[in-house]
Amino acid sequence: MFKNITFILNKPQLSENIGACARAMKNFSFSKLVVISPKPTFPNDKIIATSVGAKEIIKNTKNFSSLKPALNNIDYLISTTSRSRNKNIKHIELKDLKKIDYRKKTAFLFGSEASGLSNSEISYSNYVLKIPCNTKFKSLNLSHSLIIIAQHVFELLNQNKIKYKKSEKIKQASKKDIKPMVDLCIKHLEEINFFKHKEKKPKMMHNLLSLFYRIDLSKKETRILSSVFASLAKKGRLTN
Repeated sequence: MFKNITFILNKPQLSENIGACARAMKNFSFSKLVVISPKPTFPNDKIIATSVGAKEIIKNTKNFSSLKPALNNIDYLISTTSRSRNKNIKHIELKDLKKIDYRKKTAFLFGSEASGLSNSEISYSNYVLKIPCNTKFKSLNLSHSLIIIAQHVFELLNQNKIKYKKSEKIKQASKKDIKPMVDLCIKHLEEINFFKHKEKKPKMMHNLLSLFYRIDLSKKETRILSSVFASLAKKGRLTN
């Protein structure tokens, strides 16, 4: 099993799709599934039935009420979308997946069948992945999208024979490590009335989240940035 890779279903609508996703994952030796605020009761008999021989994946699936806590131990987040987004996040294709370092904890995020992913949810991503398909009909089923990516990554990992060994020299910052730094930055920005135009605040917040969460920070770098933000805030209070 490829234990560094997680598949996240954000607000899935149908039990059958959740079960089919688990089945697709097992086909390609993946085991970590996360669901965010699923519409149907989770788990249920229909999910188990459509997962066929992958009910152990359903049994071990983590269920969160929102996206942010699900990312605490993720190093790279790759969001899937059927359309280009007007955000400063690198858009990649399936062929670019060979450049990802799968020794790090990587998650693929899929939106709901009804509405996909919002710009706010995509803000946490390092990359946005588009699956090439008919430009006149882009309606891919959730489990079909997942199986395309799972098969592609499975093939890459078997070709490269990657061994999961974490570097002992540089400790990669997880989303959980980055969050206190981001919260500190936002807190001090609010104290100096940085978000004075209230109507622009949501978009500015999305851009800040996108900036901090997509860059590859080490744990040491997050501590340094936290100290910088704290020092600047302290200096600002003294000069005022």
